[in-house]
Amino acid sequence: MDVRTLISFLNAVEPMKDNTRHSWTSRGRQESVAEHSWRLALMAYLVKDEFPEADISRTILMCLCHDLGEAVTGDIPSFEKSGRDEKIEEKAVEDLLKLLPQTYEEELAGLFHEMKEGKTMEARIYKALDSMECIIQHNQASLSTWLPLEHELNLVYGKENTAFSPYMEELQRAVNEDTREKLRAGK
Repeated sequence: MDVRTLISFLNAVEPMKDNTRHSWTSRGRQESVAEHSWRLALMAYLVKDEFPEADISRTILMCLCHDLGEAVTGDIPSFEKSGRDEKIEEKAVEDLLKLLPQTYEEELAGLFHEMKEGKTMEARIYKALDSMECIIQHNQASLSTWLPLEHELNLVYGKENTAFSPYMEELQRAVNEDTREKLRAGK
């Protein structure tokens, strides 16, 4: 890739480092979109032995790229995101990908299509982990950062995304145990 094209694209997605999410860190600051994507990619790597049939490198790429549109739109929590918001984010992704050479644009456009369809093992792993990473992060943050609706939502969030795999269902049960304990402790 031409170095100026590389720099231009990196400049365009750099706001992911500054754009904050609804989630807070354990030390009391809002998490950035880039931080979420990084930990999600790490999670995918760490579960690779549970899914030997999957191309985990592809799943890691999904995790790294899934929120590229939020470099433009910022984060909208899933419980507030509308169909209109999703279309705006999809257009942002299309525009960002146009900054890349055609082969990269086509590869990543295919990746986004695969994630949206959610039919491949790689896309299912990404989607389940994306849901679980959000709840794990909530569990690490102070309960004072939670909205009242999250006290119940966090116990069911992503259930449909983890249902394809006994391992992912086990992960969700463990995350739910942590959520219940956090709610009991009140911190």
